[in-house]
Amino acid sequence: MTRHITRILGSTALSALLALPALADSAPPLATLPPPPVPADNPMSEEKVELGEKLFWDGRLSGNGSMPCSACHLPDLGWGTGGAISFGYPGTQHWRNSQTILNSAYYDKLFWEGSATSLESQAKGAAGGAVAGNGDGSMMEMRLRFVPEYVAAFKDVFGTEWPQVAHAWDAIAAYERTIVTDATKVPFDRYLAGDTDAMSDAAKRGMELFNGKAGCISCHNGALASDQKFYDIGVPAAEEFEVDPLYQITLRWELYQKGVTEELYRKGDDDLGLYHVTKRPDDKGKFRTPSLRELRWTEPYMHNGALWSLADVVDFYDAGGGEGQTAGLQPLGLGDGEKADLVAFLEALSMEEPMLAEAPDLPETATWSEFLK
Repeated sequence: MTRHITRILGSTALSALLALPALADSAPPLATLPPPPVPADNPMSEEKVELGEKLFWDGRLSGNGSMPCSACHLPDLGWGTGGAISFGYPGTQHWRNSQTILNSAYYDKLFWEGSATSLESQAKGAAGGAVAGNGDGSMMEMRLRFVPEYVAAFKDVFGTEWPQVAHAWDAIAAYERTIVTDATKVPFDRYLAGDTDAMSDAAKRGMELFNGKAGCISCHNGALASDQKFYDIGVPAAEEFEVDPLYQITLRWELYQKGVTEELYRKGDDDLGLYHVTKRPDDKGKFRTPSLRELRWTEPYMHNGALWSLADVVDFYDAGGGEGQTAGLQPLGLGDGEKADLVAFLEALSMEEPMLAEAPDLPETATWSEFLK
């Protein structure tokens, strides 16, 4: 059997693979990401990606023109905002951390509570969300129709005489499927490919802890380092909710518009997470397991940005999670050296340099005289 595997992988890659600590039978091992899945009804093309890139940066796809996708997903801030809680639409305030869109192409559940099941629906939801983009679909579509370059591009890519806003979400999703980890720049992936020197000794010890004593692999597994399931790990409520009335207004609005009972509305003082989707009491406070890839560039962490460093995250889990957690976490008893090793491994799951991108030049809106010609 070993000779057969060696013929497939090569001796060096096999040595690296066999060096991985033993994993729990029920948890898929970490792996290198394959090419992103592409839905059959939204195939990729260079022209579609180029259009999606422009739309990603274009404020026309928002209520007042100031909140494009890039407003809350900035490349130089890990494709997030770099803060605990995301920006809100002017006059409002968001209530959750802005998740990075790095590797979002691999999720089948998007947003922290999993309410979107595709990048296409996620783009639509964010652009139209009252405290995010706050855009009206018909208004956004009409703005695109007043841009000659977009009219030509939508016709070329989608075959329509005029831009349709549903196709805008398709183009943005196609662009986001290109914002993924480059395995050749990730120490862990190079290690899996056979470069046994790609990771430091500390990272290798951290990998053993990850798969063993620390138990991280139980939920952070597979190529994405996420099982995409939902857990309440006891993350404390965001401090902002306690000190800023605008955050409190947003939280109450979210409770109301997501259809909670009057009792929950009046007593609600925290984000209910998955409960907003299922309305099952046991799902209160549960959030989707995030990927551990690119953590080095995407702080702070958790659904409300409560933890500002990887060391904080390791300390949180070492203590057995937070008050009231229902995920079955237990104190780990890690020493200081073990914690440092675990952080080193988590960093080795990121590219050695952040993925950056420049804002593209956006096309001009036609004047009335040009439009009427």
